[in-house]
Amino acid sequence: MILIDYRDTRPIYEQVVDRFKMLILRGVLHSDDKIPSVRNLAVDLSINPNTIQRAYAELEKQGYIYTVKGKGNFVSDKSQLMLKYREELFTELKLICKAAFDVGITQEEIVQSITEGK
Repeated sequence: MILIDYRDTRPIYEQVVDRFKMLILRGVLHSDDKIPSVRNLAVDLSINPNTIQRAYAELEKQGYIYTVKGKGNFVSDKSQLMLKYREELFTELKLICKAAFDVGITQEEIVQSITEGK
């Protein structure tokens, strides 16, 4: 389910966060699905449980999971998450486009680059 890329320059907890976000947004994990415990996932990935705890805390902070005391961690409602994620992506896209415009790249060049990348 979750794979760690040790060549990736990002911290491991960020990789775990990103993997879970994609699993949730793609519908692999559904609303109210229980996710592995901190201990189980740490053992499966052979990493420190504190790393998983930090990832889960970040996922909860971002609204992707919620905790039920004594029961574990569960996936939040996907419909709201998808809207939030789209908003984040469009915000990043606007920043990138602004930077491109600032150095003289035209809107047509941006659109052409995106459509060629499909």
